Amino acid sequence: MDEEDDHKVGCGSGDAFDMSQCQEAIHTLYHFLDGELTELRRRQITQHLDECAPCLQVFDFEAELKMVIARKCRDQVPDSLRERVRRAISDASGQDPGGEYPWE
Repeated sequence: MDEEDDHKVGCGSGDAFDMSQCQEAIHTLYHFLDGELTELRRRQITQHLDECAPCLQVFDFEAELKMVIARKCRDQVPDSLRERVRRAISDASGQDPGGEYPWE
């Protein structure tokens, strides 16, 4: 049994197996995870994931990977660099920023 046969067994998306639904679900996965899809498209993808175990496994892996990256890949910016950026913005704009920036 090859990978495609394995996917056919796990996909419960109806009478006729349609690999294009799986390919579309996987293709839009990051847009789904980032909340960039319309509500209708989110429901369609969710329905497919509910019916297709292989695609759900891919989704679960990618969602977990995204969370690990978000949790572990946060660089701390040194105060000296923050100050240099603050001065550069102030100099470029000709205004005194007053020390308050949205990233602080």
